[in-house]
Amino acid sequence: MDYFMAILTTPDPTRPRCAWAQADAMMMAYHDNEWGQPVHDSRMLWEMLVLESFQAGLSWRTVLRRREGLRAAFAGFDPDRVARFDAVDEERLMADPRIIRARAKIRATIGNARAYVTMRDAGEDFATFAWGMVPAAPVRNLSGRVLASSDLSSAMAAALRARGFRFVGPVIAYAWMQAAGMVHDHEPGCFRHSPA
Repeated sequence: MDYFMAILTTPDPTRPRCAWAQADAMMMAYHDNEWGQPVHDSRMLWEMLVLESFQAGLSWRTVLRRREGLRAAFAGFDPDRVARFDAVDEERLMADPRIIRARAKIRATIGNARAYVTMRDAGEDFATFAWGMVPAAPVRNLSGRVLASSDLSSAMAAALRARGFRFVGPVIAYAWMQAAGMVHDHEPGCFRHSPA
């Protein structure tokens, strides 16, 4: 669902949802309309990976507030266009107040666009690769605790790095897999939770 449409849909604050999503309407709308919904579109999966990479060390609320700025600054999250960014673009991005100005994350995003394009041009579809790593998707967290990473996210991170991606450790990979619906991590009391 388009982010703007999700925000325009006023969430019911009394609806039971995951604890992290109860802070405000923006977080509720993201939770209710996007987080954990299976995403099979390669470009959208790349966008989600970019956002998760920018989230490292920050709150998800910070990323959501900057999402449209990031979208504008990174050419609508078009990997082909971002892959052509150069040092001038990097400096432009470092001066852009609409985004999270972390040089390592900006460089990783440009490099990850190049890795995405290289995969595609070699005949490897990004969505097919990602979902192929999780053949039993969605994987359900039955541990009874909130996880930051898993053996599967470590394998995903390693596979991404082997293809040239950077800033994609096991924690970022796990958050990405949750957001994209590869891992089902809605809490048992959440209206989005579905039993195994």
